[in-house]
Amino acid sequence: MIRRLFYMALGAYLALWAMRKLQALRPDHVARRTADRMAGYAGQAGEFAGDVFRLAARRETELRATFGLDTVETRPTRFDDVKDGR
Repeated sequence: MIRRLFYMALGAYLALWAMRKLQALRPDHVARRTADRMAGYAGQAGEFAGDVFRLAARRETELRATFGLDTVETRPTRFDDVKDGR
């Protein structure tokens, strides 16, 4: 009697677990999870790009200070040293 009750409960549990897994594979659930993951990846990529640009600017400032060049903020534009053609 107890054995039958155990196997009946086990079967009910496995049936519920299998139904939940199959429902998770429905197209709308898969699409929602994919969209959420892609939004997360896009946010991470934006943070990474911001970190790279910030670190590159810091390194450029360090190199300019080491070699005695103008700072990034006071660097002349490309047309400041061009003659006007006279």
